[in-house]
Amino acid sequence: MQAASAEPGAEPRVTAHMPERSLLVASLLTMSGGFLDAFTWLSLGGVFASSQTGNVVFLGIDALSGRWPRAEHHLLPIVGFLLGAWVAIRIQAPLRCLMAHIACLAAAMLLLHRVPDPIVILGISFGIALQSASFRHVERWGYLSVTVTGNMLRAIDQFVSTSDRDASRGGAAMLVLSLMFLFGAAVGGYATRRLDAAGLAVPITLSTSVLLACLRNRRWCDTG
Repeated sequence: MQAASAEPGAEPRVTAHMPERSLLVASLLTMSGGFLDAFTWLSLGGVFASSQTGNVVFLGIDALSGRWPRAEHHLLPIVGFLLGAWVAIRIQAPLRCLMAHIACLAAAMLLLHRVPDPIVILGISFGIALQSASFRHVERWGYLSVTVTGNMLRAIDQFVSTSDRDASRGGAAMLVLSLMFLFGAAVGGYATRRLDAAGLAVPITLSTSVLLACLRNRRWCDTG
């Protein structure tokens, strides 16, 4: 669950100028993941954009109950997520994937209720996978911005570790991310009921803030 550095002093120098691995960036992206799950659940007929575990559970229940239209409804985000993750892992270009993620959300905001829901579901799940497969480390610890289960397990793993002097820091980071997912879901539920499609402006703003921070840092490194 950890990505340890080969040299004891190497990791701080690596992460010091990598905002994409900062706790702030991970928190913003995880909040966005929670928001999008609440948004798609409320706006798109009870599917999850981020947490594919829920979609798999409902897919199995509906398929064995013979409710094939409902089963297909839960299959769509799984397919979109797998395609997005495949693209992100193949091209290994985090900032380009983040730009594409923002574009997918913007398109969904403009097209929601104007095109069939399956198209919007595929687009959002594809976009969230591009982002989550590209940003998977906070400092030197792995995390997921699309779920809390793995992050909670990582938190416990870090807190009980006796071989890593920074384990408590890693555990605290995982707990923060779990709370940010919860906060994002709460904000997502409120904003969706009040703003409908316009609520997607929130995760778009969060992701754009991350993109600008990463681009600003890269320009600073290039000139400095």
